[in-house]
Amino acid sequence: MSSEHVVALVVTWNRRDLLAESLRALQGQTRAPDEILVVDNASDDGTDALLARDFPGVQVIRHEVNTGGAGGFAAGLTRALEGRCDAVWLMDDDTVPEPEALEALLQTRTGYAGDRPRSAPPALVASRVVWTDGRDHPMNTPRPKAWASRREREAAAAVGARPVRTASFVSILVDAERARQVGLPVTEFFLWNDDFEYTSRLLRGRRGLWTPRSVVVHKTAAFAGADQDPGARFYFEVRNKLWTLLGSPGLAPVERVVFGAATARRWSRTMARSADRATLWQGLRRGMREGLGQQPASLRALPRLVGPGASPRTDLDPTVPRRSAARRPDGFSVLLPYYHGDDPEALVVAFRSVTDEQTRKPSQIVLVRDGAVDELLRDTVNQLISVSTVPVTHVELARNRGLGPALDHGLAHCDHDIVARMDADDVSLPHRFERQIELMESGFDLVGATIEEFADSPDLPVGRRDALTDPARITAQARFEQTFNHPVVVFRASMVEAVGGYQDLPFMEDYLLFAELIQAGARVANVAEPLLRYRVSAGAFHRRGGIDLLRAELDVQRRFRAMGFTTRTQSARNVLLRGGYRLTPEPVRRRVYRTYHRIRHHAHSQSG
Repeated sequence: MSSEHVVALVVTWNRRDLLAESLRALQGQTRAPDEILVVDNASDDGTDALLARDFPGVQVIRHEVNTGGAGGFAAGLTRALEGRCDAVWLMDDDTVPEPEALEALLQTRTGYAGDRPRSAPPALVASRVVWTDGRDHPMNTPRPKAWASRREREAAAAVGARPVRTASFVSILVDAERARQVGLPVTEFFLWNDDFEYTSRLLRGRRGLWTPRSVVVHKTAAFAGADQDPGARFYFEVRNKLWTLLGSPGLAPVERVVFGAATARRWSRTMARSADRATLWQGLRRGMREGLGQQPASLRALPRLVGPGASPRTDLDPTVPRRSAARRPDGFSVLLPYYHGDDPEALVVAFRSVTDEQTRKPSQIVLVRDGAVDELLRDTVNQLISVSTVPVTHVELARNRGLGPALDHGLAHCDHDIVARMDADDVSLPHRFERQIELMESGFDLVGATIEEFADSPDLPVGRRDALTDPARITAQARFEQTFNHPVVVFRASMVEAVGGYQDLPFMEDYLLFAELIQAGARVANVAEPLLRYRVSAGAFHRRGGIDLLRAELDVQRRFRAMGFTTRTQSARNVLLRGGYRLTPEPVRRRVYRTYHRIRHHAHSQSG
C-alpha cells in the first residue's frame, strides 16, 4: 500500500449532518488519509460543536465569514502544502466516499507509468462520482481529454483509467508538487467554475486521470447537470467562466475557443429550459459586465505555465532543495541520474568511465536515483558506491520526477561549482575531463564536445555528432538548433541556478537551459574531438518525432520567443522546419538526421 502522505481536505458550510457522514467515511477508508482537514466557512448550524465533540482528531480551519468553495479550498490547500504532503484529496461536504475510494486513487496514481520518458506522476486523479441511486452524476463528470494521443490513452488504460482535461472538486487527488507550482484556486470566484479554472491549471502540460475504481456518492438535492436552471447563481457562472476563458493560464488559445463555444451552447440550453428567464437574463448581463471588465488581482498574478511569458521555477516550487552552503571553486562534481529503465551493466561501465578510467578524476560523484528501482539495479549501485575511489553522494527520490527535476535535485548536492553531466548508459573517453575542465578553469561557463554514437559496443561507433567550436557560431546557431550535446556538457552550477535551473519540460529541458545560459551571457565553448560515446537504442529515431515531440517543440519555441531568444522570423522558421521534422515519417527523419550530421562532419573536417 502506498506510503505517500495524503491530506484529505473538505470544505463545509451549514451541512452538519452530511459533513459528519463524509468524515466517518473518510475515517473508514481501507487506506486512511494521513490527515483530515476541514475548512468551516462560517457555518452557524452547530458544525463547530460537532467537530469538537465527535471528530477531535480532525484539523479545522474556521472562517469568520463565508469565503465560498474557492476561498475554502485555497485556505485548505495553503495549510496542507505547508507541511509534509505528497497529495491532497479534495472534496465537498456532501461527498461520501466508498471504503476503497482513496486506495483506488493511490493505486492509479502510483501505478501510472506515463506515456513519456520519465513522466511525472499525474497532476490529479479523479474519482467516479455517482448520485444516491448509483447513476453517474452529470454535474461531476470530468471533461475527457479529446485530443489525447494514443500513447497517452494506452498509458491511462494500463491502470484502468482515462485521460481528462478538467475535473470538479468532488473527489480529486491532487499532486502536491504540482499544486505548489501552479498556485491556489482564485478566491474571488467564490463559487462556480473555481474547480474548472484550477484543474485546467493543474493539467496544462501535465496528465490527469479518471478512474472508475474509486467511487464517491455526491448527495446533492437533485440529480442534475451543469445546464440545470441555476437561478440567481447564473451570475457566478457567467462572470467566472469569462474570467477563466479570458485570463486563466490553464487554457491554451485553441481551448479558449472550443470551451467558449461549448459554454455558449450550454447557456442557450439553460435559457431555453428555464421557467424564470428574467432572473437568468439579469445574471447574464451582470456576469458579462464584470467578466469582461477587470480581472481579479489573484488571477492576474498567477504564474504563466507554458508559452509566451512562461515563468521559470519560483519559490512556488519548494520541492526542489535550495543549496545554502557555498560551493568550492576548486575541483569538480559529476552529476549522474539513473532510473528503473537503466541497465545495471551499462551503469557500471558509465560509472567507471568517469572515475577510475579518467586521466583527471572528479572530486565528487552525485548519483540521483529518479524513483524506485529493482533489486538488481539497487545492488549494483550500492556495490559501485562501496568500491568507488571517488566520494559519492547518493540522492534518492521516492518517485520518478523526470530528468529535469532529478537533475535539479542532484545539482543541489553538488559541492563544487564546476559540474560535469553524465548519463547512465554512455561512456566518457579517458581524456574527457582533462580537456573540458581546463577550459572551464580558463573562464568558460558552459563547455560541450563532439560525441560518437554506438548501438551495441562502445568500441564500434555508428555515427557522430560534431559540435560547433566557434563561440559566435555556437550562440548564433542555437537560435535554430541545439548546439550542445547534453550528455557531455560541463557547466557552472552557480550560473545554472541563477537562470532557474532545469525546467520540467520533457525532451527539451536541456535545450531550454542552454538557451537561458546563452541569453544570460554565458561564455561557451565546444571541444572539437569526441569526448563521449553515446548509446543509441533501436527506437531512437522513433522518439525524435511524433505528436509529443511536436508539442514539446512548439512549447520550447514559444518560450524562446517570450524570453527574446529568437525573433519572430526565427521563431516562424523553427516552427516550420523543426516542427515539420517531428511529423515526418521515421525513415525520412532517419535520412534527414544522418545526412545533416554527415554534411556537418564533412564541413568540420574541411575547416580543420
